[in-house]
Amino acid sequence: MSPIPGSGLAKGLAVTLRTMTRRSVTAQYPDVQPELPPRTRGVIGLFEENCTVCMLCARECPDWCIYIDSHKETIPAATPGGRERSRNVLDRFAIDFSLCMYCGICIEVCPFDALFWSPEFEYAETDIRELTHERDKLREWMWTVPAPPALDPAAEEPKEVTAARKAADKLAAARAKESEAPGEGAQGEGAQDESTPGGGARGVDSSEGRTSDGGGTA
Repeated sequence: MSPIPGSGLAKGLAVTLRTMTRRSVTAQYPDVQPELPPRTRGVIGLFEENCTVCMLCARECPDWCIYIDSHKETIPAATPGGRERSRNVLDRFAIDFSLCMYCGICIEVCPFDALFWSPEFEYAETDIRELTHERDKLREWMWTVPAPPALDPAAEEPKEVTAARKAADKLAAARAKESEAPGEGAQGEGAQDESTPGGGARGVDSSEGRTSDGGGTA
């Protein structure tokens, strides 16, 4: 069946009329801050303690807006005769937000959770050079990172948590069994002592009507 001529125009005008009858809402920004979704991509924060200078974020960045400098330090051996170790020490970590396209690849590829999204977006500058945030500035953004959302109550428990819970339950059961074992042994010994006081057996000589203790006669 062919469409009725002018039906598309009528549908478009109906949408326009419905919109015209609605009350307009004006966001009073900046007096009233907007309610942003929890996963808003505003600015990137750096948790420096987790950074191992693996350079994955800088290599995977499609805009090459991450700059990292580091040096190696030698750690003396912990035990006599042991080997010295070397580690990377972070000297500079900077992100140029004038080049960043907020794709989030650097956060996704970080294996040690050193980068996080913050919903903050009010960091406009009059000088484009000020949009290069060094590690001190990136560390300040960490204070604005929201807490992770709660898991879905209907979701399955992570395998790691399940395995850890089972191991903890087995350990608690083993400890409870060990604590009960000495108590049962002590109760058994007490019952034996009560039945045979003094270590001897007490009986009645039915033939003579005399009582004997431990094989002796009274």
